[in-house]
Amino acid sequence: MDRPVISPLLFYRNPIAALSFLQDAFGFETRMVVEDGKGGVIHSESFFGPQMVMVCGPPSGQWAAPGDLGGRRTGSVHVQLAEGIDAHCERARAAGATIERDPADQPYGDRVYTCLDPEGHSWSFGQTQAVLSAAEMAKATGREIRESL
Repeated sequence: MDRPVISPLLFYRNPIAALSFLQDAFGFETRMVVEDGKGGVIHSESFFGPQMVMVCGPPSGQWAAPGDLGGRRTGSVHVQLAEGIDAHCERARAAGATIERDPADQPYGDRVYTCLDPEGHSWSFGQTQAVLSAAEMAKATGREIRESL
């Protein structure tokens, strides 16, 4: 099986519940779970199309989940959808996601929504509505956009 080149690893206090949530809310397919024999997960692989996230936990040592940090976030996972973003948002809401920003068209050509999973990890979902050049995005957003450093 081919694996993606980059795959986020997220730590959860209750990784089994998190894997179930990712399936129910976002449509991920869990293909591997390595449990630690104590209710935790030392490795897992959940796929959304060809892309993968790994869920482990509970966190210990140098690792933390948002709840261990007072709900602060250290990052967000973004998933680009081919279609159906509004229905995807409603599915996530029905499964218990906290929708922070309902689907809205963005000036750079995507329709986007953002949410938190039950443990406070930040997720964003986008669907391209129009493919814009860097110059068109700069004009639409009022921001300078460079195509490289």
